[in-house]
Amino acid sequence: MDAGAERREQARLWHITLSVAGEEAPLKEVRRALEQLAHDHPFLLNSRYANDHAEIRYWEEARDLHDAAAVALRLWGEHRNSAQLPPWEIVGLEVIGRETYHQRVAEGYGPPPAASMGVHPF
Repeated sequence: MDAGAERREQARLWHITLSVAGEEAPLKEVRRALEQLAHDHPFLLNSRYANDHAEIRYWEEARDLHDAAAVALRLWGEHRNSAQLPPWEIVGLEVIGRETYHQRVAEGYGPPPAASMGVHPF
């Protein structure tokens, strides 16, 4: 088995919720920036935003929680210039495994699967 095949076998899906906040920015600019982020990062499920904070939800494929969290913590900074994101900081991060995500949804906790994908105001 080659290294790529072995990595794919070990990779798991993680549901990421990234929360960012900072000084107020025009809503139109926040929306446009999040739409660009969704274009740049095709696995983005949905974003909710206000003029001083946003929440981004998506699936990440990674070997373990540590790797998924590391990628998530880099997302905002790595796309800040290309998507012209507001200069906000990460204020929250939740990384849960696929099984936990589906269990929460089945029990009525947590957000339902993103039926309305895209960028939406809070």
